[in-house]
Formats: sequence, C-alpha cells, structure tokens
Amino acid sequence: MSDDTIRLVTIGRVLRRRRRLIAVLAVLGALVGYGTSALLFPPRYTASASVLLPGQWEERELLTQVQIAASSAVVDRAAARLGWAGVSGGELRDRVSAKAADGNIIKISGTADTPERAQQLSDRVAQEFVAFAARIAGDGGAPEADTGPEALRKKVAETNRRITELANAADPGRTVESVQARTALEKLRTALQEAMKKLDETDPMAGKAGMVVMGPAARPTGEVPPTRVQLVLAGALLFFLAAVVGHLAAARVNRRLRTEPEIAAALGSPLLGTVDVPGERRSHRPAGGDPRALVRRLLGVDTRWDVPAQQRSGDEAGRRIRYRRVCARLRAQLPAPRRLLVVVPDGDEIARRAAGQLVAEAGSHSSPGASSGGDPVLRVVEVSASEPMVPDRDTESGALVVLSAGSWTAGELAGIAEACADAGHEVVGAVVAGAVRTRPPRSARRPPENATAPLAVRGHATGGPA
Repeated sequence: MSDDTIRLVTIGRVLRRRRRLIAVLAVLGALVGYGTSALLFPPRYTASASVLLPGQWEERELLTQVQIAASSAVVDRAAARLGWAGVSGGELRDRVSAKAADGNIIKISGTADTPERAQQLSDRVAQEFVAFAARIAGDGGAPEADTGPEALRKKVAETNRRITELANAADPGRTVESVQARTALEKLRTALQEAMKKLDETDPMAGKAGMVVMGPAARPTGEVPPTRVQLVLAGALLFFLAAVVGHLAAARVNRRLRTEPEIAAALGSPLLGTVDVPGERRSHRPAGGDPRALVRRLLGVDTRWDVPAQQRSGDEAGRRIRYRRVCARLRAQLPAPRRLLVVVPDGDEIARRAAGQLVAEAGSHSSPGASSGGDPVLRVVEVSASEPMVPDRDTESGALVVLSAGSWTAGELAGIAEACADAGHEVVGAVVAGAVRTRPPRSARRPPENATAPLAVRGHATGGPA
C-alpha cells in the first residue's frame, strides 16, 4: 500500500474494520476536551455596553477615546467601585476591551465567569469612562479650576462689560472726542466677539461634551467560544482524525510484500502457485487468558485491517484442484522424487494450514519409492521470521516456502532464504496462501409433507391391480 493512492475505499475499510478502536479513541478525545474546558478554558460570558459621543469626531480622536475607555485609569476606578473579592484592576484590564463602532459609538465589553458579573463589569466601566472623559473636558471640575479656553471666555465677558461701562460713562455725542471714543469701544467689542467665535469653532472639545451611556448592557445568554460543547466535539473529532490518519500513515510506510512476483523475487525462487484456505470465524478462536489479548480482541485490533477482504471461493473440490496443480508443478520442477521441507514463517496461521493441506495432498498420491512421476514427501517446519533457523540437511534435500501475502517484508523473506541456504537446502519454490470465505453447504430440498411422489401418481393413472 506504500505505493498506492489513498482512496475512499481505503478510508472506508479503516472505519469498518477498526470501528471499535476509533469509537474508543473518539470517546477518549471527548473526555480530554471536557477536561481541557474545565481546567484551561472555564466558562466565560461577555456583555457589551455602548457609549454615544455626540458631535463630530475624527477617526484618530475616536481611537484615542477607545484607548481611554480600556485604560488603567478607567478600569481601576471600575474595580474599586465593584469591590469584587480577589479581583484587582490589573486582572480586570485583561477582561475589558473597547472598540469604535459606526455612528460615533464606543462599545465597551467586559468578560466574567457569570452573566451577572459580565453585565455589571461592562456597565460600570462605561459609567467610569463617561465620568473620566467629562473630567478631562472640564465639565465636572470646580470653578476655580477653570483654565484654558473657559477662563479666556470669562475674561472676554468681563472685558465686554467693562467696555459697556466706559461707553456709558463717555459724554454721549457732545464732543468729537467722545464720539470717537465710543466708536473705538464698539469696534473693540466687535473684534472680541469675532475672536471668541473663531476660538469656539477651533476648540476641539466644543460640542463634544456630554457623552451618554446608551442603556444598561444586555445580560449574555451564551458562553464565549470556545465553549465546553465545542471543546468536547473538537477533542472527539481530533482523536477520530488522528486515528484514521495514523492508520493510513502506518499503511503508507508498510513494507510487507503483497504481490506474488515480489514474494518470489525476495525468496529468489519460482512461484509454484496460490492456494486457498477457508477463513476461520472469530467465534472459533480459543479464549486466551492473556489480558492484553482480550483487550486487543475487544478493540478489534487482533486482525489486520489493510488486507483485502476475503473472496468467496468455490467448493472443497475446487480448492483441492489448486493444491494438485501446485503438486504437479513441484513434480515438474524436481528431476526425481525426494524429501522436502515445507518452511512456514512462525505466526502465519494461514500458511500453516495451507502447508498441512499441501502435505496431505502430496502424501495421498505417492511416496519416495514411486516412479519418477511421483510427488515428493513433505515435512512442515516453522521458523522465526526475525531469526530464522532451518534444520540441517539430513533426509530432506530442498525447501518449499509457504506463506501468506501481505504479512512479511522483503528483508524477512530474504533472511528465510539465506537460512535455507545455510542449512544446505535449495529453495525449490514458493506457494502463496490466501484466506477465502466458504460457501455454506446447500441443504437438500425436501418435498412438502402433503406432496405426492411423481411415480406414485403416474402408476395410479396407468392402471390398478389385476
């Protein structure tokens, strides 16, 4: 499978044959997501309050007000007013945010562990922001603290009153000097009024006072993402995908040989044919006492998932024909009948059963003392694929390797071939065994109890006793 493209049928095979394991891993992922939500992401709720800024505001000015709304000067005052035990202003600064919305509106958001606290936090920060902005603009200060443009306006008003007093005190039009003085005073009054008008137009805070909180914040009804349900579903999905991808990745790096030419090339011997072995049902497996084996059986990982599905085979006669053909090719391969070792990798149950059937088929026809066309005498030996050890040459003078496809790598098969050569046995051929599904035997059809035999009906119709 390492050279094949991963297709949907492969993913379907993983889901079908590893459904128990994947289901257990998905449940484990859901538990991990639940634990993460409880420890790292506790439930959080967010409420938002809106503050209206009347007048004309530029974008940079709105950004400045946004920074002020989330500043420590505002949040610390809100924390002092709330008086929550164990919650300081520094901690609340991480839970408060502000942003500028359309229409000169600043939206202040507060996050807390309960909906009630989230609502209280956002309302209190909005109120403190409005009060702080008014204090900066001079709306809430004392009269003696007035400075800047407001103090200048008071001075101008006082000057206007003084000009009026001087104009009334002057001789009303009796002399030329008095008329000129009154005219100069009126020009001075007009100049001061125009100057104050221009000052009001250029004052950045003119018409921008009086920020308004647009009602209390709405109490939140849902948690802030990621919620507990989202984390549980994300954990289950993550473990599900990890299980599927892990199976596919393991199949991609799998180096077990699957085709007959590859197996024959790794052994360095000709392929004599393929044989079928009836697949055993799981209910026939012996109940082992090993806890790990029991767990593997319950999870469904005691059998491989990447092997092709068992094909339906014919009857017993058809399967025996395949064994006879292998024996015929083996007779043609050998110059004379002789004794051979049937080498089976240890743990290959399909190959072991096929080797036993092959020995029985070969032994039912001939013996070493028969003619040159007789079958050889076979003896089955199981060797370890990791450390193969083949019996030395004694009465046997050759080896026949029987194995199942998709179970062994090229290195393991090469090691078995080298072990046979070290023991003085020539590998005369290879036989590949595969598990198949057997067809259920057809039961003989029985005629109904009230049916009459055809011969009896016919005999009664042709005549009776003499």
